[in-house]
Amino acid sequence: MCNVTLNVKKTCMKISSLIDHTILKPLTTLKDIEQLCSEALEHHFAAVCIPPPFVKRAATILAPTNIKIATVIGFPFGYSATESKVAEILLAIVDGAQELDMVINLIALRMNDWDFLEKEVSMLTNICHQKNKIIKVIIESGELTDEEIIQCCKVFGPLSIDFLKTSTGYAERGATLEAVQLMRRYLPSTVQIKASGGIRDYVFAKKLADAGADRLGCSASVKIANEENALSN
Repeated sequence: MCNVTLNVKKTCMKISSLIDHTILKPLTTLKDIEQLCSEALEHHFAAVCIPPPFVKRAATILAPTNIKIATVIGFPFGYSATESKVAEILLAIVDGAQELDMVINLIALRMNDWDFLEKEVSMLTNICHQKNKIIKVIIESGELTDEEIIQCCKVFGPLSIDFLKTSTGYAERGATLEAVQLMRRYLPSTVQIKASGGIRDYVFAKKLADAGADRLGCSASVKIANEENALSN
């Protein structure tokens, strides 16, 4: 019943309100960040997702608003040491980040070291929650088998993570309807889903939301919002 209620609620919401407006290019500039924040304000996006060095500036720009500041941890490959991820999280929080999108150690996953993965995600989740922040755990679903995605849901779901997120946007394959549906089927109802990677138009964004995605990580956010507005007029 809970999932049905959430789905009905979501269908009444604008897709733009689910979007984490994203720029994570290695050559991102301050001008890019200021434009991103301006666009987020104009279109009422849920959050901006930006490189760690720009968190402090974005937090200043968006301070009077409800738009969240998200940044990435262990990005984009996830194999940095746990201690490094801890340091990244703490610094990002000091700078003003409210949501932390953390890449799991995919090397550990491929080596079936689920004990390591469970301990790392549990530790990082606890740190975020002690600071009253949100953690989104990125699994790079486009690189995983269905069995590995299901195992991620079964291992990370009970750890009180806030979101399981499909992708970094750096792999060949980003978000898919099949991955989101699989995640929704095997995750606890308390864990939300963020779909990201390759979401370039409103039609696909809407399909992902209908499949169970609660957030959408997009760099084509403005295009998607404009397409949504055109359809509603």
